[in-house]
Amino acid sequence: MILATIVVEAMIYNSHSLKDKRSVTKSVSIRMRQRLNVSIAEIGYQDVWQRTEWAIVSIGSERKQVEKELQRAISLLETYDDLELTKITWEWL
Repeated sequence: MILATIVVEAMIYNSHSLKDKRSVTKSVSIRMRQRLNVSIAEIGYQDVWQRTEWAIVSIGSERKQVEKELQRAISLLETYDDLELTKITWEWL
């Protein structure tokens, strides 16, 4: 069994309040859960309206499969014009 986590920090442009941020983060979470076999949670910067930090986790029987799924998650995040990914950290267990 292979488990991998990526921790992604991002700037959210065009966010002027926590309500705007919540709209973006909720949209990202829902879209990612619908399209990919991953779990996602906001783990940092919860009181800052222009930054966020997500943990995205995938589990599988082969490392290549897990890595591919997390790469797809990063690609999905990059499709959002309002987001700039500032840091991505990989952890393998």
